[in-house]
Amino acid sequence: MDKQLIRNAYKVYWLENGKAPVSVYALCKIVDITEAAFYEQYSSLESVEQDIWLAIFQQTLEQLQADATYLQYNAQEKLLAFYFLWVQKLKEDRSYLLLQRKHFRLPDLYRNKLDTFHDAFNAYVRDLVKEGYQSNEIKERKYISDQYVHGFWLQALFVLKYWLDDTSHQFEMTDAAIEKAVNLSFQLIKSNTLDSLLDFGKFIFTRK
Repeated sequence: MDKQLIRNAYKVYWLENGKAPVSVYALCKIVDITEAAFYEQYSSLESVEQDIWLAIFQQTLEQLQADATYLQYNAQEKLLAFYFLWVQKLKEDRSYLLLQRKHFRLPDLYRNKLDTFHDAFNAYVRDLVKEGYQSNEIKERKYISDQYVHGFWLQALFVLKYWLDDTSHQFEMTDAAIEKAVNLSFQLIKSNTLDSLLDFGKFIFTRK
């Protein structure tokens, strides 16, 4: 049994019914498989939802890593390329994802549905940050560097929400938002800008 077959059936159920399958049994009827076959691949319907998000990320990364040009990019260029291709992949399932947005508040969606994608994205960004240290794109800072990954995850959520809300032609506003967000984040972590902000914060705090 192919996991993709189950994922596709799950999305079709959402698109045709406007809601999630009421049970594993209901989904299995569409795919014409037994519940036992389903449980060989997934432990629950929620794990199918999580795998949909993870699969989009994995397909994006696999395509990038197969591109010789991408492999020559620096860390900032790689992250830009990732976001641009990621939103292209998301477009293939936009109707399903918009239904998800309508039925779940985004914070809950992020907590419950994106867990496995979150872990995979963090691992990807950790590698980019390490590359950034080596190329001097990113400044390593005591106590602060470990938080870079969390900052990039919030950036990814920003890109996702912006794209879900975007109604511009060919989502050109999302492309602009991606470029500005990535440029700003790298300016903060590779220059003295963040250090200046931290010094200013310390000054204000010690004056109280």
